[in-house]
Amino acid sequence: MTRTVSLRWLLPLLFAAGCVKAPPVETPELPVESPDVWTTSDEVAPELDPEWWKTFGDDKLNSVVAESLEANYDLAVASARLEQAAADAKVAAADLYPQVGATVSGARRKQNFIGFPIPGGEGRVLSSTSTNLGLSVQASWEVDLWGRISAQSRASLANYQATAAELDGARLSIAGRTVKAWFLAGEAIEQLRLADATLESFQGSTDQVRDRYEAGIRPSLDYRLSLANLAAAEANRVNWRQQLDLAKRQLEVLLGRYPGADIETAAALGVTPPEIPSGLPAQLVSRRPDLAAAERRLVASGELVSAARRARYPSISLTTSGGTATAALTDLLDGNFGVWSLVGSLVQPIFQGGRIRANIERAEAGEDEGLANYINSVLTAYLEVERALAAEGFLAERESALADASEHSAAAERLADDRYRSGLEDYVTVLESQRRSFDAESALIFVRRVRLDNRVDLFLSLGGGFDRYKAPELVSETDAPEIDHPEIENENDR
Repeated sequence: MTRTVSLRWLLPLLFAAGCVKAPPVETPELPVESPDVWTTSDEVAPELDPEWWKTFGDDKLNSVVAESLEANYDLAVASARLEQAAADAKVAAADLYPQVGATVSGARRKQNFIGFPIPGGEGRVLSSTSTNLGLSVQASWEVDLWGRISAQSRASLANYQATAAELDGARLSIAGRTVKAWFLAGEAIEQLRLADATLESFQGSTDQVRDRYEAGIRPSLDYRLSLANLAAAEANRVNWRQQLDLAKRQLEVLLGRYPGADIETAAALGVTPPEIPSGLPAQLVSRRPDLAAAERRLVASGELVSAARRARYPSISLTTSGGTATAALTDLLDGNFGVWSLVGSLVQPIFQGGRIRANIERAEAGEDEGLANYINSVLTAYLEVERALAAEGFLAERESALADASEHSAAAERLADDRYRSGLEDYVTVLESQRRSFDAESALIFVRRVRLDNRVDLFLSLGGGFDRYKAPELVSETDAPEIDHPEIENENDR
């Protein structure tokens, strides 16, 4: 058997195929000019911690986010997709190398020769029995003379890197959703606390009106209005109990737990939004995972265009086999019985009914789609940052105004109640002052939570902080699947 021939000349072919590296990062030119700084911010804050949620200063929140990043099943799905993309990249690169297989065959045959006379053998049939054993190694290789297979492999590597960026984006999203669910639960707790206090206050007011009604001082209308106000406060209290229950269950699902509403949440929205991070718009495109993924998809589509165009060129294939063919099992490993073959072929496409041209047009259209998606993603990213920065100023003003409204409404409620006790004001004024006071306080709690959510949105739109994501680290060779040195000695990896 030619045991040394196959490896002796196959190894040079292996290394002649070369190593495929991921395409370099290319930032396409945008048809839209971006400003040097964000239009709603003219200062650049210090760089943020990669774990941006820690800037809220809540240890319980930090623990919850860490758990979600470990146990969330959406992240498990994204991780599985990354493993699939890595396998796809290895499959695409496998065509760059010779395909080697081994065959062991055996056949035993008996043949009768009817009509041949056998001296002294009346009634006997002449026959012969033969045995044929074979052991061979076959190898085939398409020479990537024009780089078509390499282009396909680079496209797969770029898609792998895009999937890696999407996994990073999924982590960012899960952290953001967890923080928002935490703040939503905190708002529900504060709203429920306000509802309890309001219900207690309305109960006292109703008792007071009932006493006056029973004493004949006030009409039944005041008493009915107070009862209606009390019932509405009870309904509002039940509503916030339900909202807290839903927030807890949503948070538990994000943590990979059974949604039993048993999780311990924050006692209130007792956190202060950190300083606003800011930076140059040009920095954004190299930091956000979704933009890095869009850029990698665009590069992959460009490589597919190259592969489609090179399909017009001739392909060169080499096929070889070597082994032994013998009738004796003991001679199966004897090189004297060796057989071999070597076949080379060159195929030039001439007419395929427009298939090659259509494939090129399809690939070019895919590249145009990728470019449009990339530009749209960048514009969306700019919008998200500008919107969050602008909303921060508006929400701060709104919170300040609502704080004043809450203070004045509470004072008005106390004054209306005192005047009602003195008989100087009717009960409708008391009810209106109570409603205004409750609405102002509830709106203040709501806007505080919205402001925190907006800060989360700002972090997410910036890619989670200035050091959270950098494209050069994503596309480094250490992040790509190891496909440039196939393990031909591994019998299970054929």
